[in-house]
Amino acid sequence: MVAFFLTLFISGCSSLPAEVHRPVSQALARPGNTVLSNIVDEQRRHSSARHDSGFLLLSRPQEAYSSRLALVENAQKTLDLQYYAIHADASSERLLRGVVAAARRGVRVRVLLDDFHSTGRNALVMGMAFQPNVEMRMFNPVAGPRGSMLGRLWGSVTDFSRVQQRMHNKLFIADNVMGVAGGRNLGDAYFGNAESGNFVDVDVLAVGPIVQDLSRSFDSYWNNERAYPVQSLITQQELARLREQTTKAAGATQPHQGDGNDNDSDDLPPPARATPDTSGSRGDGPKPPDGEPRPSHDGPTQTQRNWAWNQRPMDLSTAAFVWAPAVMLADRPAKIPAEGESAAPAADMKPGAAVQVSATDSPSAGGKATTAAAPRAQALQASAEHAAQGDTVVDGLLQLLAQARQDLLIISPYFVPGDDMKKAFAEARARGVRVRVLTNSLASNDAPVAHVGYARHREELLAMGVELYELRSEQSGLKSTFGSSGATATGESRSMLHSKVLVLDGRLLVVGSMNLDLRSQLQNTEIALLIQSRALSRMASEQIETAMREGAWRLEKTDKGLVWRAPQGSGLPDATTDPDTGLGLRLLLKLLGPLAPDHLL
Repeated sequence: MVAFFLTLFISGCSSLPAEVHRPVSQALARPGNTVLSNIVDEQRRHSSARHDSGFLLLSRPQEAYSSRLALVENAQKTLDLQYYAIHADASSERLLRGVVAAARRGVRVRVLLDDFHSTGRNALVMGMAFQPNVEMRMFNPVAGPRGSMLGRLWGSVTDFSRVQQRMHNKLFIADNVMGVAGGRNLGDAYFGNAESGNFVDVDVLAVGPIVQDLSRSFDSYWNNERAYPVQSLITQQELARLREQTTKAAGATQPHQGDGNDNDSDDLPPPARATPDTSGSRGDGPKPPDGEPRPSHDGPTQTQRNWAWNQRPMDLSTAAFVWAPAVMLADRPAKIPAEGESAAPAADMKPGAAVQVSATDSPSAGGKATTAAAPRAQALQASAEHAAQGDTVVDGLLQLLAQARQDLLIISPYFVPGDDMKKAFAEARARGVRVRVLTNSLASNDAPVAHVGYARHREELLAMGVELYELRSEQSGLKSTFGSSGATATGESRSMLHSKVLVLDGRLLVVGSMNLDLRSQLQNTEIALLIQSRALSRMASEQIETAMREGAWRLEKTDKGLVWRAPQGSGLPDATTDPDTGLGLRLLLKLLGPLAPDHLL
């Protein structure tokens, strides 16, 4: 026991490597003359688009997965992946094997991953770095062992301030001409393939010049001193030992079911067990404080792997893109201090200004705007410039709220409003703006402690006229088409909200990685797409309103306290306490509430 704690102590005191070699690289400068660019050009001509950039909402988990499969399959020159978490499970196994196959046919691959969840079985994803034509870097790495979450938690305690600041951006870009941005990480729970719970989430498949803006943001992180090549953090021998431990824990294995083109590799996650785990334990150590799911140390079940390998890539040539002006907001990497830099206390921190890359989307037809297109592009540019006045992406969005005149629809799974957020909502209500927010209920929240920060503000928000809706958890996906959690692969499962969406006055749609909470505002780096399109806004609004009406509890403040009005058509009674939760959990969070500051939730 003494040796165990001594090992943890030594690990926690270890430091990051110095004098790290980081070769600089950039996105593909001229994305033309590829399969993907030809698809975009043909789609634009066929639709007589007024703008060069197009967008497809990815609400259903299957289309979110199939779009990424299509990008991997059709990429000819580059693949750039930037994620907060990549889980070593069935969905990621197929995607990453496809990425390795792309690299072997000559595609340059760069994978940038936040380091916090790269422990236990997830650490096997780092094997990508040892594949030919693949570079992989870890952003803001945490010193310490990767064999278990317990060791990583010890390292987190010894470097608490820096560990709290994570790269939360999510991008999947092919040939610098098509890319997916939004709320999903890579893993079974994001694609409707998890056993116990699946996330309700939204991405956007973007095509055209706006993707070059996304790539510039990727490059700024990739070439930053906070990004460490995997080889500087873990050796191939250490990875082999970790793989051996993981394989032994999983027991007997069977060959993976590929498509014959991906070439098996020992540096990818080991194949799944032939039979599902029946021990009742599917976790991989303690759950991280942000609630991010942990893949089982036993590996995915055969059912999960069958689902992933049976999915077909999206036919991009027939995708119904909406062509519209758009801009991107992204936090600078400097929002997270580099090794050796001193970070101000989170509550007082004023991070670097958000990077706002815009105006690359020009009207089509020789660059001459039509009478309808020009005002829309100018209005979006004005909105973007107004939003860019903020210090961060979330600050920028709060600035943007000041332009609302009629209606604000917001989805934020973790909703912990600080004083400036509440001020923005109060001012909107004073202008007569209807403000509706969909967030997680206590039962659907994958990080229940985060619910504490939201719960303490509920009555104040209701008093100012903000309408609050909380996702009903115990259902096999939402009945609406919006962000269904799927559950087709593993039967009924718990739904957990993970979408980050804002619709302003039915004309401006915002989809990104950010939550409206102090963690996204002050600590994590984020990215968002602002798309000026009444068609996309209407599509998203209809889906959100259906989700609120049929899949969420509506809160009311009465003389006797809060009441949760049951979803329409659910047949459930109204509730006077957090629905679908036990007394023990409610009491525990009530006790923890005064001890948990908003900026750490």
